[in-house]
Amino acid sequence: MLSYFRTHLAGRVFLSYVVVVLVGIIVLATATSLSIPAAYDRHLSGMSTMMSGGNMTLAPAPATGAGNAQELEVELFANYQASVSEALALAAGAALIVAVLASFLISRQVVGPVQKMMVASHRIAEGEYAERITVPGIVHSNQLDELDQLALSFNQMADKLEKTEFMRRQLLGDVSHELRTPLTAIKGYMEGLMDGVMSATPETYQQVFAEADRLQRLVNDLQELSRVEAGAFSLDLKPVSINNLIETVASHLGRQFEEKGIHLQMKLDDNLPELAADPDRILQVLTNLIGNALQYTQPGGSVYIHSTRNQNEAVITVTDTGIGIAPDQLPYIYKRFYRTDKSRSRTSGGSGIGLTIAQALVKAHRGRIWAESQGEGKGSAFHFTLPLGS
Repeated sequence: MLSYFRTHLAGRVFLSYVVVVLVGIIVLATATSLSIPAAYDRHLSGMSTMMSGGNMTLAPAPATGAGNAQELEVELFANYQASVSEALALAAGAALIVAVLASFLISRQVVGPVQKMMVASHRIAEGEYAERITVPGIVHSNQLDELDQLALSFNQMADKLEKTEFMRRQLLGDVSHELRTPLTAIKGYMEGLMDGVMSATPETYQQVFAEADRLQRLVNDLQELSRVEAGAFSLDLKPVSINNLIETVASHLGRQFEEKGIHLQMKLDDNLPELAADPDRILQVLTNLIGNALQYTQPGGSVYIHSTRNQNEAVITVTDTGIGIAPDQLPYIYKRFYRTDKSRSRTSGGSGIGLTIAQALVKAHRGRIWAESQGEGKGSAFHFTLPLGS
């Protein structure tokens, strides 16, 4: 019972009303019991003074005794009524004052947190996202009343807003930096051509075209990232063979592997059944993972693609002998624009958001994606799963 009143606002408000009524009754009864005797004594003293002045005798004649007794009874009753009325008026005033004070204190406990939330919400609306409401001493949410739970939810909302604002600012900074790099290069080439410092050779035009192409890829990746993160895309699920998709990507990238002198090996499980997936989206994931392996593996290295079945999942692994990833960086490689080696990824044209998109697409298929590496210079392995069946 006590826990109900402690954790439910309605119970506390009801209890506060009961307390105000009880306090009023107690003060009224106490004040009445204390004031009635004094008031009655004052009225009796006044009556005695009137009697001693000759207006009334305490020993009336027999002929008029009945009338005097009746007048005395009426006078005593009138005095009693007057004393009770006086005492009740004083007690009611005292009870009213106490009840008002009690109601004021109780209302502050209810209205105070609401006012704090109102002030905090105004500050957050003005951009002060670090504003929080103090939740008193209780840790477990099931021990909080409705107002404290509302304050806790308010703080959680403020945390998400602060993180979203931080990500927004970080994204603006990253995007401006990424756009500045190819634009600066293009501007430099054009200024060199205009000033006659550089010759208008096919190689120069090829460099300008490469930077423009890099800029276009970045814009396309940003557009794709915005759709993926907002969930503004749909999956065209159909029965597909994951092995066929792997072979398609390997065929498209085969010439680049040969030109760079990297050995591409595949070991695919022929017993893998078809699975329900969006082939275009899975091709996008495979292209990103295999392309990264090609990008970060030195000439003479190797890339291995393996598919197998693990219970009700198809597991695809892309392993390389490339630059590797430090173990402390593995949790962050799916963050937007995160690079383990910035100089390498800039020269090779990576946007730094491919893995972010790949992770979102795999999760949309109810799969998992993770990476493993023994450290820098020791290669890495990327795994992702897709559920088998419908």
